[in-house]
Amino acid sequence: MATDAEKLTQLKSAVAGLNQISENEKNGFINLVARYLSGEAQHVEWSKIQTPTDKIVVPCDSLAPVPEDPAETKKLLDKLVVLKLNGGLGTTMGCTGPKSVIEVRNGLTFLDLIVIQIENLNAKYGCNVPLLLMNSFNTHDDTSKIIEKYSKSNVEIHTFNQSQYPRLCADDFVPLPCKGKTDKDGWYPPGHGDVFPSLMNSGKLDALISQGKEYVFAANSDNLGAIVDLKILNHLIQNKNEYCMEVTPKTLADVKGGTLISYEGKVQLLEIAQVPDEHVNEFKSIEKFKIFNTNNLWVNLKAIKRLVEADALKMEIIPNPKEVDGIKVLQLETAAGAAIRSDLYTLADGFVTRNEARKNPANPTIELGPEFKKVGNFLSRFKSIPSIIELDSLKVTGDVWFGANITLKGKVTIAAKSGEKLEIPDGAVLENKEINGPGDL
Repeated sequence: MATDAEKLTQLKSAVAGLNQISENEKNGFINLVARYLSGEAQHVEWSKIQTPTDKIVVPCDSLAPVPEDPAETKKLLDKLVVLKLNGGLGTTMGCTGPKSVIEVRNGLTFLDLIVIQIENLNAKYGCNVPLLLMNSFNTHDDTSKIIEKYSKSNVEIHTFNQSQYPRLCADDFVPLPCKGKTDKDGWYPPGHGDVFPSLMNSGKLDALISQGKEYVFAANSDNLGAIVDLKILNHLIQNKNEYCMEVTPKTLADVKGGTLISYEGKVQLLEIAQVPDEHVNEFKSIEKFKIFNTNNLWVNLKAIKRLVEADALKMEIIPNPKEVDGIKVLQLETAAGAAIRSDLYTLADGFVTRNEARKNPANPTIELGPEFKKVGNFLSRFKSIPSIIELDSLKVTGDVWFGANITLKGKVTIAAKSGEKLEIPDGAVLENKEINGPGDL
């Protein structure tokens, strides 16, 4: 067996010949692999994990109110840049192209709603908050075409690409593109932790700093709950905080999401991929790990520049094993929700707000079987989206089709028997029901 040092030497010479990527990308990739080989991607020691203190997790309600003078608000917003992580494809949802161009409601896509939100801010306060989209090599071409339609908007839109790294053959540590896999399958975008070096390498970071911008608000492009919260921006500027992560109480729908922990005196993110198998159920418990990382980050731009230049950003490494054409490959990623189309939320000015008619503070839990996974299948199985304002939980398995104007309340379980099609008729009201066939309707 080759030693780790030999693997790395061999990898360096192989990567040097990959002309599809820049020197920055080659160096970033080699550094990541070196950190991985040195054992930095080790599982955390479970016994050392502690819950973060209240000093670290500040309740949003306790933040000082925003100055009432619109001129002061404009000053705050003129320091801000909004960045959306737009590297993901809609493939798991059965869509081609970037996930951000999936239609959410009323013919509007995630990206439309993001632009509308920022347009409203810029119009209301006379400020200039630009939008940055971090694309991957998978989404760059499509996104460039799509954003042409916003050219008349009052929002400046800039795009840059995140890194492109080669997938590694798991058995001999040779990059897949060196084995003749030259199409997109030979490469991967290395997770969301890559956002800061990519922002710097693209030249956008220096340009923004020179325009007087101070903070970036970064979030996933498919998270409609990620909106510019003036109280947070004000808090960071007043307290000179360089980094803030928005976290929410974990619900049963978020059990797989990352959480914050105190570990050896530092606060860090714990993702499910880092958890030893025997502790996965404990990780999913909402008693021990009460908070959920929304991946909404607020970061000072000069701090990003300082840390990237010093190569001081050591993000947790998440090894992600995959298979491409029968070859086992490894992609090393660094630490990285769902659209809601129902009446549970209302839409105004591109902002999604919770419907006040719902009295229960918790969201309903909704489990749909694999028949609903792709967006196309999902849409064809619902004539219209049911009303779920009074729903506590819904579980659907098998070949189930929903008519129009259905209302779901309380706890509803619908299970079609294997090989049978089960149709829920138009206008049905199902309250605390278990349905296993047409006879139960």
